[in-house]
Amino acid sequence: MDEVDLTDRAEVQGDFETGLNADDQLELRVWLRLLTCANLIERNVRQNLRETFDTTLPRFDLMAQLDRAPDGLTMGALSRRMMVTNGNVTGLIDRLVTEGLVERRPAPGDRRAQVVRLTRAGKRAFDGMTPAHADWINEMFKGLGRQDMTALLRLLAKLKQSLAEREGQEK
Repeated sequence: MDEVDLTDRAEVQGDFETGLNADDQLELRVWLRLLTCANLIERNVRQNLRETFDTTLPRFDLMAQLDRAPDGLTMGALSRRMMVTNGNVTGLIDRLVTEGLVERRPAPGDRRAQVVRLTRAGKRAFDGMTPAHADWINEMFKGLGRQDMTALLRLLAKLKQSLAEREGQEK
């Protein structure tokens, strides 16, 4: 396979690839390209959520997790799914409860644990955001064809599997 030409990238503020050249280690270049793409996508989504819905990405992500679990999730399950600490989730849930978008109830069989779920108002609010969110993502990926996206998804799955295996070996 041919080496990737670094001249195909746009110079972007905060671009982790800036300063790299073709002589740099390929693994480093791939890592920084992934990081740059993820950061650009995240920045765009954050800005659109703020400007269009006056909300934040963590709020949207939490509501998305709850939308996928209509019976609710424990605080621990939410933090694992969102890959953040329980403390981060607790503060976010407190604010969403105050706004009437989520509710907390004791977990059946374990009064120490709490189950969180979207309220009707929370479901309506989230459902109002999802079409715009999908449009933003589609727009950002419009430069890739279906075959490109399928290949990219397959390669990222392969990388994810490799990383998971490595992590399992280190424990």
